[in-house]
Amino acid sequence: MQSNLYDIYFIAIGGTGMAPLACLLKEQGHQVRGVDGPLYPPMSTLLAEAGIKPLEGYGPGHLLAGENGRPDLVIVGNAVPRHNPEVLAAEQLGLPRLSMPQALSRFFLADRQTIVMAGTHGKTTTTAMAAWVWTACGKDPGYLIGGAPKNLPRSFHVGSGKTFVIEGDEYNASYFDRGPKFLHYKPHTLILTSADYDHADLYPEKDDLLAAYRQVVSIVPKDGLIVACGDSPEVCEVVENAACKVTTYGLGEENDVFPLGLEATADGSRFRLAEKEGEVEIRLGEPGEHNVLNAMAVWIAARHEGLPASEVAEALGKYAGVQRRLEEIGTAGGVAVVDDFAHHPTAVAKSLGGLRQRYPDRRILLLYEPRSLTAGRAFLHDAYREVFAKADAVRFAPIFHQDRLAEDERVDLPRLSSELKEAGVDAEACASVEDVLEKALAWAKPDDVVATMSSGAFQGMPRRLLERLQERV
Repeated sequence: MQSNLYDIYFIAIGGTGMAPLACLLKEQGHQVRGVDGPLYPPMSTLLAEAGIKPLEGYGPGHLLAGENGRPDLVIVGNAVPRHNPEVLAAEQLGLPRLSMPQALSRFFLADRQTIVMAGTHGKTTTTAMAAWVWTACGKDPGYLIGGAPKNLPRSFHVGSGKTFVIEGDEYNASYFDRGPKFLHYKPHTLILTSADYDHADLYPEKDDLLAAYRQVVSIVPKDGLIVACGDSPEVCEVVENAACKVTTYGLGEENDVFPLGLEATADGSRFRLAEKEGEVEIRLGEPGEHNVLNAMAVWIAARHEGLPASEVAEALGKYAGVQRRLEEIGTAGGVAVVDDFAHHPTAVAKSLGGLRQRYPDRRILLLYEPRSLTAGRAFLHDAYREVFAKADAVRFAPIFHQDRLAEDERVDLPRLSSELKEAGVDAEACASVEDVLEKALAWAKPDDVVATMSSGAFQGMPRRLLERLQERV
């Protein structure tokens, strides 16, 4: 093997950041192998298409099972605990190790100008949108997207251009690399979409999370750019001491960039943006005000890099979205089934707004799984009540991590459902995921929309629901 190529072993290779990174390294010429639990699409498909066959189930002997025995380097996912048997074996063997963001920075970002998408919401969508715009404008960017983009052939690409587009997660990198992932990416352009409180398991107080955002703001160089959502008071607070240029965007006219003549229809959104040479019209096929905001953020970054206004507008008009973001997976018996990643009250509100835009005058049932370690917490009760009051019906799955939360820390789903019923919403806390499925089937009638919302697999809920609806037909 060439001296600049390595035998690289991934512990937890199936993560949404780990799998694309493994594929990037394979594309770069390295030997790549790894391990995880049972994997499912889209990450299992991504790895298979790259010719990577992960081992299933953790065992210390795996590290010596490759063609050349022990690997040159181990990359450890952020969900892997320090007592994992393969982690312990790697330490005993004295193998070099990196976290996912450390590896990405080392192998791909050293000579690139990075565009980093940060914020509580919208990172994957905005990353995919920017990667598509730079690609459509002929710039051949590198990119790594934590989801499956519909415009691009894959969620990763080495690229030959100067730009690398990357999703900047605020979560910790690994058990030995406890800082936020985005600090490794050295942003030249930072897009900050939001700063709502999340990841309560890692950031005990809201200001702890804001401190992490202030830290990434502080490392943007003086000749860089921060694109900040000015509609968010938290974002405005975080960027106020930035050393570089800050351009704000939002729906309000107090922002540097805001939409003119915004029109929202079932086919998408249309608005105009002011340019020195005159106004430019943007047409988006993806619904929701949040996608209007995402598009404006990408527009600012693209124009700052000198991409032609007409080409950027045309590319935005052709943007087709990301899987699991308001993705209609099918219709059966007149019932549309939509799969969405929303797992925080703010994200639920934005997604519900997009559903109302796409499906006007239709009843909407939300199937919600409080999946993340924050989603099931009691402090979100009032926010949940406010956002779910705008749905026609909601069925709550049990809190996924309820065993990791004390009883007084958990959101009271039966009480939340009772309060929503008093507000006129058909709401129910279900005993199991299977119960959610059966209740959805009993509720749904022709011309209804059923949207599943979870940051995890939800036990295959959207596909299973569609299959059952097809059987009923």
